[in-house]
Amino acid sequence: MARNSSENRPPLKGPGGLPRVLVATTAMLTFISFWDAAAVVLNDLGSSAFYAGGIAEKAVGASAPWYILAVMLFAYAVAQMYVESCSMFVRGGVYRVVKEGMGGTLAKISVSALMFDYILTGPISGVSAGQYLVGFINEIFHFVHIEYVLPTNLTAAMFASLVTLYFWWENTKGIEESSEKAVHIMKFTTALAVLMIAWCGWTLYVHPELRHLPPWPSPSNLHFSKDAEGWLLSSHLPEVIGVIGILVAFGHSVLAMSGLETLAQVYREIEHPKLPNLKRTAFIVFIFSMVFTSLVSFFAFMIIPNPAVRAGYKDNLISGLAMSVVGPFPLRLAFHAFVVLVGIMILSGAVNTAIVGSNGVLNRLSEDGVMTQWFRHPHPRFGTSHRILNLIVFMQLLTIILSRGDVILLGEAYAFGVIWSFAMKGLGVVVLRFKQAGPREFRVPLNLKLDGLDLPIGLGLITLTLFATAIINLFTKEIATIAGVSFTLFFFLIFTVSEHITRKRGTEHAELDQFHLAPGEEITPQSVGVRPGNITVMVRDYNTLYPLASILDRVDPEKIDVVVMHIRLLHRGGSGEHDLDPDQLFTFKEQELFTRALGLAEKKGKPIHLAVAAANEVWDGVLRTAQNLEASAVILGSSSKMPVTEEARLAGLAWEHLPDPKPQLSLEIYNPAGVEHIFYLGPHAPHLTPKEVEELHRLWLKFSNQLGEQELHHHDIIHFALHEIEHEISEGKEREVLERLRKHLGEIQARRVPHL
Repeated sequence: MARNSSENRPPLKGPGGLPRVLVATTAMLTFISFWDAAAVVLNDLGSSAFYAGGIAEKAVGASAPWYILAVMLFAYAVAQMYVESCSMFVRGGVYRVVKEGMGGTLAKISVSALMFDYILTGPISGVSAGQYLVGFINEIFHFVHIEYVLPTNLTAAMFASLVTLYFWWENTKGIEESSEKAVHIMKFTTALAVLMIAWCGWTLYVHPELRHLPPWPSPSNLHFSKDAEGWLLSSHLPEVIGVIGILVAFGHSVLAMSGLETLAQVYREIEHPKLPNLKRTAFIVFIFSMVFTSLVSFFAFMIIPNPAVRAGYKDNLISGLAMSVVGPFPLRLAFHAFVVLVGIMILSGAVNTAIVGSNGVLNRLSEDGVMTQWFRHPHPRFGTSHRILNLIVFMQLLTIILSRGDVILLGEAYAFGVIWSFAMKGLGVVVLRFKQAGPREFRVPLNLKLDGLDLPIGLGLITLTLFATAIINLFTKEIATIAGVSFTLFFFLIFTVSEHITRKRGTEHAELDQFHLAPGEEITPQSVGVRPGNITVMVRDYNTLYPLASILDRVDPEKIDVVVMHIRLLHRGGSGEHDLDPDQLFTFKEQELFTRALGLAEKKGKPIHLAVAAANEVWDGVLRTAQNLEASAVILGSSSKMPVTEEARLAGLAWEHLPDPKPQLSLEIYNPAGVEHIFYLGPHAPHLTPKEVEELHRLWLKFSNQLGEQELHHHDIIHFALHEIEHEISEGKEREVLERLRKHLGEIQARRVPHL
């Protein structure tokens, strides 16, 4: 049957044509592949290759590349910690893990430090991109004998501000578009990494005298700058005690793994199967960042052997590499231009992921009641949490202005939030190993069982290393400590006051998602944003979402869409006499129902579409909705008030009253045990069980042999049986036929064969 157009479909309208349909949308309805997720994370983590090496060498000396390599190897261990935490909480992150493990106060402190990290990620990345651009422009000016020199820091700060504003608008429109841009950025970055490795390798092949590795990372080879030792300068402890010196050097290099928290934030967006895809994401991120970030530092030491020349490129180290490899000057200048182009792209992408990560963290806090619902108010057009985005971008712009475009200053402060958020996260996961003992989907390796006690050796070593580095950083990074502690206390105060306000107003609503509501007079595939042939899942309350879970387990979102529909019953003589505003149609009940449905979809990693429709009768509303949506199937849970067969009978009666052309629909009813009952509404080919097919075939064989040359088909037997029933009815034997049919249906029900 050809599908009718939307103009011919019967609308679900209120009295006098008033709207009685709401389409609910939220920012979290799309999912991305593990490649896209890795691209989002690498736009933050991979971008540190452009500035981490220069900052580390300025602080600890020529052995810095070894510490960058150590940090990147250690980053994979930290990533495993994040994978475990995400396997425990669908909506993970530092706050949820620390709160479950150690309470709300430490959780708010942890997330305050994390916000310091995110607020600084954008500025340091944007300013670093500006440094690369300004350095290239000034070099061009010098090459063409233009005497003007752009002020480096000021121009870099202006560029960072423009990039921040651009990605603010992109994220206001939604993460899906921004994640696609992240993939394109990583394609260019990968091309740069391959070209850099090949060209630097060729340079070392041509000039064997350059093949000298940096000094071994022993305490004797550490040469700290005056600022690198901070408050430990007068004590000389880093020089006297080797372990402390190594931890100081490690702490000055740790910003190379900033961005791993984004792994937890994008987990909510990763498509099905979520945990295996998260592991793939973590591995891709580790391989790329380790190779790219580490080799930049090693190549810079070997190919630019003069420390004074390397120091001149401390803010744009890869630019220095591009101009120092072998080859004609125009070719090297072209390589330099490509480095600047990719640097701007990936560092600008890091600005984007900083906004995405900050938005995710603050949304989690708002869901948990730490921030008021005002912050999660959806954008009237895009449905995103625009107020949170506005707050984040304002603070990032303020940071850029205060730093005046100084990358080293931003890098020093940046490391505070990075290491402390990691350390608190690790401690929270360790505590939860003992508080929530038992099997889980993933655990960090190296676990020892001793007298029935499961000791997380690997997780403990990771956490111990993080805390040791974090404590050392407190004493060696004066600016970071002062700024970080002040910022953390400020945010902690804001979170505490906001949480108090939320609790005062009623915490039972705090954990609910906010939805953008689009009212309309009728529901169509276009208004909901789905394709014809979709599956419509009817939900009654959040305790009976098992049909939705079953459908999400088996559906392929690339081929078919899933609509979660709630029918709001109207009482005759009541609200139906008046206009229905969104607050009447979408109450706290619908908000709670859709929040649970959305959480289930996020856990499965598959998108759903949400809508509410009003109706005077349940089955009339269900089937009219399915008809308008051009659905292929209607899914719902079994009723506790009537048997499945009775529900199917009522559905069949309601289908008969639908206006023409009536759709062919399958009705699937699930019980809590997962047993599925399938019924077909409208004219359809009979669904025969294997036993019935075998019986039909047996009759065909028997009669075919007796008919001789006359040709007999299986459908001829069915047609003959129908004709015989009609003949008996015409002879006045309808009562006998009805009794035999009733007996037959009783036998079917006794065998629990779910057919009509």
